[in-house]
Amino acid sequence: MKPSELMSLIVSRHKAGIKRPLYIASSPGLGKTQIAKQGSKVLEVGFKSVHAPLLQPEDYGFPVISQAKNDVSFIVSREKFPLVGTDCPETGILLIDELPQADNSCQKILANLVQEREIHGQKLKPGWSIIATGNRTTDRAGANRLLSHLKARVTEIELEAHLDDWCAWALDHDVKMEVISFLRFRPDLLNKFNPQDETNPTPRAWVEGVSAAIGVVHPTLEFPVFKGDVGEGAAAEFLAFLQIFRDLPSPDEIVLNPDKVAVPDKPATLYALCGALANRVTEVNFGRIMVYVNRMPPEFSVLFVRDAIRRKPAIQTTQDFIKWASGDGARLLT
Repeated sequence: MKPSELMSLIVSRHKAGIKRPLYIASSPGLGKTQIAKQGSKVLEVGFKSVHAPLLQPEDYGFPVISQAKNDVSFIVSREKFPLVGTDCPETGILLIDELPQADNSCQKILANLVQEREIHGQKLKPGWSIIATGNRTTDRAGANRLLSHLKARVTEIELEAHLDDWCAWALDHDVKMEVISFLRFRPDLLNKFNPQDETNPTPRAWVEGVSAAIGVVHPTLEFPVFKGDVGEGAAAEFLAFLQIFRDLPSPDEIVLNPDKVAVPDKPATLYALCGALANRVTEVNFGRIMVYVNRMPPEFSVLFVRDAIRRKPAIQTTQDFIKWASGDGARLLT
């Protein structure tokens, strides 16, 4: 399931009041936790997260023996969980992160939590949904097998990387255009996880590692840094693409002379150039950039316009956009 579909599922299930938890499984680095958190923002409800591997059985309830020593009660943390009687919002999402890394004793407690919605007699607030996340055992990322009775109590969804979903998210979260353009050119490198390799390209690595380092580390250090984020092969390809990006015609020159600046013919350069122009677009210069972009192959003009709209939604109100959308755009976007 791609991220946008998963987000829609989270929202619709919560609104419908479905109590059966979702369990989101995938290879590492796909953003499972962030999707659950974003779901709570879309729903405008509360959010709490517990990191399953760090919790011990007593964190779910500390046993207290009665004075007569003939009974045991439990003191349950009222900070970690949205229990009845706490000051948590009445509705929300409780995230149980990295569920398969919890040991068996904790999985048994969590099995009762997801089924009965209580911990040692303390009830969850009725308006809260439960989402769990975890890596697959085949990814060799420290995940254990879920206990069979726990797995039977959740709806398991496998999350997959999806380029268009990721690019839309990246454009909204200030990911460097160099990275977005490169992954449009080499989509198979967005998520190429191999448990046999020491380092792998993942959406998280491209954002938190590579994108964050561009313009920060010295150019002579870029390869070892990128290699440490996404592996040697992907780093070498990205560095070659980055050089293309840096050698592109100046966007300012294109705006000044959109009908004279040469249009590249290599796909990698066109991907890079569309990204650079989308990064510079404004309501003022959109029309002049379109003069240049219309000299590119049609698929690249569509790519530029889609990214430009994502970056600067206001360009859709300009006369140049309306003219394009009702002419060439109407034909190309169908």
